[in-house]
Amino acid sequence: QVQLVESGGGLVQAGGSLRLSCAASGTIFSLNTMGWYRQAPGKQRELVAAITSGGSIGGSTNYADSVKGRFTISRDNAKNTVYLQMNSLKPEDTAVYYCNHKNYDYRTTYVYWGQGTQVTVSS
Repeated sequence: QVQLVESGGGLVQAGGSLRLSCAASGTIFSLNTMGWYRQAPGKQRELVAAITSGGSIGGSTNYADSVKGRFTISRDNAKNTVYLQMNSLKPEDTAVYYCNHKNYDYRTTYVYWGQGTQVTVSS
């Protein structure tokens, strides 16, 4: 099992910045991905950004087109923590942001979710 604790959400004006953090604890596989998804009212949950475990060379990243150039995902493997730096925020970024962790072994993917943190961007 993996437990995820998120922090850093809040209310910000358009053009502002926020930094989300998610600390994972429990059984962390060496091969894993951590990421952020979001869900706005009336919409499906969507991937925002993800980063693989990467080992000593660092993880590879993946971003939704809507956040490329504005958001940066990073991780501290020693702390099992993933960060999402969100700059140039827009009202359409308003959503509940969920931390996601996937553990991989040779045949199964184990998926875990955080409780979600609200991000509200005012115009």
